[in-house]
Amino acid sequence: MIHSFDAIILGGGAAGLMCAIEAGKRGRRVAVLEHADRLGKKILISGGGRCNFTNIHCQPENFFSSNPHFAKSALARYTPADFIVLVEKHAIPYHEKTLGQLFCDRSARDILGMLETECHDAHVTIFLNTKIRQVGRTTEFFAHTADAEFHAPALVVATGGLSIPKIGATSFGYDLARQFNIAIREPRPALVPLLLNPDDRSRHCDLGGVSTEVIASCATQHFREKMLITHRGLSGPAILQLSSYWKNSQPIQIDLAPDREIAAAFRDPNTPRTPVTLRSELRKFLPHRLADRWLDLHPPASWTNHALADFEKQLHAWTITPAGTEGYEKAEVTAGGIDTDELSAKTMETRNVPGLFFIGEVVDVTGHLGGFNFQWAWSSGAAAGRAL
Repeated sequence: MIHSFDAIILGGGAAGLMCAIEAGKRGRRVAVLEHADRLGKKILISGGGRCNFTNIHCQPENFFSSNPHFAKSALARYTPADFIVLVEKHAIPYHEKTLGQLFCDRSARDILGMLETECHDAHVTIFLNTKIRQVGRTTEFFAHTADAEFHAPALVVATGGLSIPKIGATSFGYDLARQFNIAIREPRPALVPLLLNPDDRSRHCDLGGVSTEVIASCATQHFREKMLITHRGLSGPAILQLSSYWKNSQPIQIDLAPDREIAAAFRDPNTPRTPVTLRSELRKFLPHRLADRWLDLHPPASWTNHALADFEKQLHAWTITPAGTEGYEKAEVTAGGIDTDELSAKTMETRNVPGLFFIGEVVDVTGHLGGFNFQWAWSSGAAAGRAL
C-alpha cells in the first residue's frame, strides 16, 4: 500500500509529536511512523512517572553543544511558557518541585494524552508498530515498511538517541544521517551515574543509598545538588549533571560540606580536640554513616590547627577519578549527535538536503537535568513543524 503525505515524521516521542501538531495545525498532511507499539514511551517513564515536562528557568546556558549558540533560536520561539499554556488548556494539574522543575501532579500519561489529543485535532495520522526497512529520496522522500510505502516531500527524523535501549532506543537516526552524508558528533551517554574504581568502590559503596548535598566539579563545571552513593559508584542530580561534561580518566572534585566549616568548633579553647568531638561535628552536616566512614578513612594527622585545616580542605575537595559511566542503559539522554553545523537553527532543516529535518535528542544539543531536554524536544519540534 502506498501512502502520500506532506511530511513524514520518524519517531513518536516528544519532539516528533510536537512537530506533527504544529505542522498539522497549519494544514499539512502529516504521518508519524513509530516502531514501538505505543507513542511516547520515554515520556511515560520520565520523572518517576510524573514527567518533568519543562523548567521555568530555561536558558540557553542550560544546554551544551559543539555550537553553544545553536539552540537559542528554537528556544526563544517556543518557550516553557508556551508549553505551559498547552498544559493548562488541557487542565492538567502540575507543580514546581525544585529549581523550576515542573511535574504532573498525577501522571506522565496526562502529557502523552494531551499530545495525542492535539495530534487528533490537527488530523495527524499515526502508524504504530511500523518498522522502517528502507529510507531514500528520488523526487521526494520515501520510507518502506514490510507492507507499505510512505512518500512525502519532507522527512523529519525524531528517532531519539541511544539512551535506555530497553524501551527501544536505536542508532536509526545516526544511520540515516550517514546515509545522506550528514556529519555526526560522537554520541555518548549523558546524565548518567558514574562508576568508581575498585579501590574507591570497596571504601564507599557499602554506603549505597546514602545521599547528601554537595558541589560536584570537573574542569570549569560546578553543580550544587544532591549526590547519591550507589552499590557501584555515584549518582544523584549533582553527579548526573557533571557526567554530561566528564571525560574518561578525568578526575572530579566533590565538596562534601558546601558553605560549612567543620573545624570552626575547635576555635573555642574549651572544645576538646578528640575523635568523638570531630565525629559529632561531622554528623551535624553529613549523614551519619558517611560522616563515620569519612573520619575512618581521613582522620586528622594530629590535633594541631594546621592538621585540622588540612582535614577541612580534604572534606571540601574529595578528588576521585571515576572508572567510567553506567552507559546508555542508565543514561537519561544521549549527548552528541547530528552536527548542528549541518542544520538551520531556525527550522532544523539540513542545509545540504532540502526537506530533511532532524529534531530532539538525535541532534547535538543536550540539556541539563530538570526538564530542559523535554523543552528542547518541544522547541526543536515546534521549529520544524512550523517550517514544514
